[in-house]
Amino acid sequence: MEFDKILETIHMISDQNLDVRTVTMGISLLDCIDSDSDVACQKIYDKITTKAKNLVKVAEQIEMEYGIPIVNKRVSVTPISLVAGASNDRDYVKYAKTLDKAAQTLGIDFIGGFSALVQKGMTKGDEILIASLPQALTQTNLVCASVNVGSSKSGINMDAVKQMGQVIKDAAELDYMNNAKLVVFCNAVEDNPFMAGGFHGVSEPDTVINVGVSGPGVVKTALEKVKGKPLDEVAETIKQTAFKVTRMGQLVGSIAAKRLGVPFGIVDLSLAPTPAVGDSVAQILEEIGLDQVGTHGTTAALAMLNDAVKKGGIMACSHVGGLSGAFIPVSEDAGMIDAVNAGTLNLAKLEAMTAVCSVGLDMIALPGDVPAETLGAMIADEAAIGMINNKTTAVRVIPVPGKKVGDTVEFGGLLGHAPIMDYTHVSSAAMIQRGGTIPAPIHSFKN
Repeated sequence: MEFDKILETIHMISDQNLDVRTVTMGISLLDCIDSDSDVACQKIYDKITTKAKNLVKVAEQIEMEYGIPIVNKRVSVTPISLVAGASNDRDYVKYAKTLDKAAQTLGIDFIGGFSALVQKGMTKGDEILIASLPQALTQTNLVCASVNVGSSKSGINMDAVKQMGQVIKDAAELDYMNNAKLVVFCNAVEDNPFMAGGFHGVSEPDTVINVGVSGPGVVKTALEKVKGKPLDEVAETIKQTAFKVTRMGQLVGSIAAKRLGVPFGIVDLSLAPTPAVGDSVAQILEEIGLDQVGTHGTTAALAMLNDAVKKGGIMACSHVGGLSGAFIPVSEDAGMIDAVNAGTLNLAKLEAMTAVCSVGLDMIALPGDVPAETLGAMIADEAAIGMINNKTTAVRVIPVPGKKVGDTVEFGGLLGHAPIMDYTHVSSAAMIQRGGTIPAPIHSFKN
């Protein structure tokens, strides 16, 4: 029996694109705060490069010893607006460059945490960080940024929503790839190992290891064995497969944490697709019985998939967190790209799907002339879905100057490529310009 399980895992890795998507070390920078930004940045660089100095080496050792691919090695840090707010600097580009330098020294893939949490209002540090985003992302290579504009407890900060629409527009004018490294959240979580939205929450330990697993190809292959069966049997198959995938993630995380001498945090159960053939969340939904993702029934199939993944993962691991569900990034999923090109999948359907899955409008390429207010309105819609449903939602959209609907843009690597998608051209500007706050829903009052 054990031999069969070993062979099954080998087959998952070699033929079904099973991998650990990321091993991410979270590092608190609260003890690096200093009113002198030069001193603070030196402390930040020293702490990151000391705490994570063996991260890449340990991950590579685990890959070699266990034959499990670990695609990304990453670091997340305390939101920089909290750290830099003690200084009198007028922009925080210096802090972003420090993070970038540390990431390059370590040889990691990305570093997350150039972030601000502004769901209920902004401090001076938050305002400066948000204003710094276009230049900070332009002048760095490995730094990822995020801003949390809403929560189920506090409502939606519409002043921040309006600003972020303009920030996305300004960042695109400098380099459209900037926005592949920027996420706008509602209900952001503190232990997310995935980028671009990962940061190290203030309630986390000083250092911690969090793991994000993958496995869409494994789930699709498992479902090929239950063609025509009732949907409860399909859900059970997904659940059992998610159990196996999560056990692998827990194994890697536990070993990495022990060897690095830091606590093991969580396994994020999210199914993370890639542009590779057979590694697609969209193709799982099509295996369930849709001719193409985006047609009627897509939201129901995705809801079942998301729930079954969580049920299987929770049984497999007592340390579950992050976002945990199914990602639907357009550019990173071959099936999503095909559906957009065929006209089956559009922004309205994607928005509906985000009500039942992890995160939200993700890696969507837009024409370069999309108004900042329309970008803000997209953020507001997603934040409203997250706020009302007590879930994390996010927006990572990429306006591409000079591109129009029907064109394609190449992002490269795991980010893949994307067709330029159309949006509703009727204006939302008057609403977005109002600013203020959308109050929290009545069910937020639970004390």
